[in-house]
Amino acid sequence: MSAHTLLKPPAVSPGANVSVIAPASFARPDRVDGGMKALRELHFHPRPGEHTHMHGPLFFSGTPAQRLDDLHNAFADPETAIVMCLRGGYGSNYLLDRLDLNLIRRHPKPLFAYSDLTGAQLLFLDRLGLPAFHGPMVAADFATEEGVHLASLHAALEGKPYSVGALEGLRALKSGTAKGTLYGGCLSILVSLLGTPWAPATEGKLLFIEDTGAKPYQVDRMLWQLKQAGKLDGAKGIVFGEMLECTSHGAPPDLLEQVIRRAFEDFPGPVAMGLRSGHVSRDNVTLTFGVEAELIAEDDPELRMLEPAVMR
Repeated sequence: MSAHTLLKPPAVSPGANVSVIAPASFARPDRVDGGMKALRELHFHPRPGEHTHMHGPLFFSGTPAQRLDDLHNAFADPETAIVMCLRGGYGSNYLLDRLDLNLIRRHPKPLFAYSDLTGAQLLFLDRLGLPAFHGPMVAADFATEEGVHLASLHAALEGKPYSVGALEGLRALKSGTAKGTLYGGCLSILVSLLGTPWAPATEGKLLFIEDTGAKPYQVDRMLWQLKQAGKLDGAKGIVFGEMLECTSHGAPPDLLEQVIRRAFEDFPGPVAMGLRSGHVSRDNVTLTFGVEAELIAEDDPELRMLEPAVMR
């Protein structure tokens, strides 16, 4: 995706309306309330969709048609500046073949999500050029004290240059510097999309990969699958997230790092890990997929956003 073909939404400042939707699983009411309160304290105006508070069927927040309606209505609403998901969980895959891309194209807005929503975010990026705001969600992060990295949130929305580094958990595994289009998301979702019409276009990108609760051998298996599918071909550099709770009972605490080092031992570009974006323990960093970025994997590692994801 060329920078010149990006469908950048308008920049957003505090005071804007935020449509809150639940395209996948439902969230606990106390966490919904806490996240809404935190957004209001930041001077945003959160407004839930018609079906945002639904519980069911099963683990979903409404039927696919209901969840789809909320998503489409959020983008079409002329008073909404940001679309933000409650949480991930599971279920947005049922929306992929029903999304009205022409509607989204006419009303581009930042969509804040990660986890299960990786598929929808990358679909909008790959088909429309809409940058993906891989960042905090209402019930998952805003409801938690120190759950949101505010500097990157505001910089991404306002189109200001920013970078993240060691303070946000980043550390170098293989030294080097690389520039490229930042792209990626939740590893298990990336792999689940292989062989479907929505397979991710990870090739040739500066790739960000994160997940939670996957044992090191499962991470190794998913990386192997991405590699065998050609999805790591030409990658400029690799950045792993915090990889929260990606451990095995009784195994060495650095087993996951060993797995990553081995998986990329022949990789020519830089490799880093630990960046808190997505499933994290605290301070969820906003990353903007689709824009040009630079990874500097050295003693003082840094991931720099080289262009804004919004129109200023």
